[in-house]
Amino acid sequence: MQTVTVSPKLQVVIPLAVRQHLKLAPGVKLQVVQFENRIEFIPAQPANQLRGSLRGLDTDVPREEDRL
Repeated sequence: MQTVTVSPKLQVVIPLAVRQHLKLAPGVKLQVVQFENRIEFIPAQPANQLRGSLRGLDTDVPREEDRL
């Protein structure tokens, strides 16, 4: 695990090894998620890249009779 420092302008630098592994480049959009006491940066993906990512997901959901 690597440590970063928050600058006086509240900026952080993503370590080189992480940038290379995730193939981050200038201009890439990241979603910022706060979860309890941590911050997560998730690379945003265009919707067309997500196509087929849920293949095999069980969509058989029991429904109430009035919802059929």
